[in-house]
Amino acid sequence: MKQQSQVIFERNTVEFVTVAAEFCAFIERSEGQKRDEFVDTLLKILPLLYIKASMLSECEVMGEDGLEAFVTEDDYEVIRINLQEVLADRDDYLDVFVEEMKYSDTPIRKSIAEDLADIYQVVKDFVCQFRSGLNETMHDALAQCRALFIEYWGQTLVNTMRPLHEVKYNSDSEENEDNEYDD
Repeated sequence: MKQQSQVIFERNTVEFVTVAAEFCAFIERSEGQKRDEFVDTLLKILPLLYIKASMLSECEVMGEDGLEAFVTEDDYEVIRINLQEVLADRDDYLDVFVEEMKYSDTPIRKSIAEDLADIYQVVKDFVCQFRSGLNETMHDALAQCRALFIEYWGQTLVNTMRPLHEVKYNSDSEENEDNEYDD
């Protein structure tokens, strides 16, 4: 019990919980946001979320019962649709860093909105579980979130940064055409 308490109250854990909660709140407020401002904020919070997750201490699930999921399919779908509306025609991107690419000669079409909703689902479940205030639940939530970061959502986050960078810095506007290098 003492070891699990130490992990859940470490500075890196507290900082991750703070950034995770802010990420979730930002995603939940996405409806009606202007794309430029939305993307600009994401390009600041996503790297911070990645850094804080990568600094979490290694820990293992201690309880035998599974953790409660808080994000329902309906919640997920509302978030995904809101994000898709904000990103509009810039939501789709081609990705070569997916498992299916091993069996394909062409890139796989991905959705920034779906990727963000996937990350949101894991992180929001973690935040809600962590808020329980029960040491074992908090510890297991941390262990599960860290494991899922290593297995899935960390790579999804990194993959999503590339198209977000493209949306911000390489739009079809005349402003960006003036910034190109001349040969």
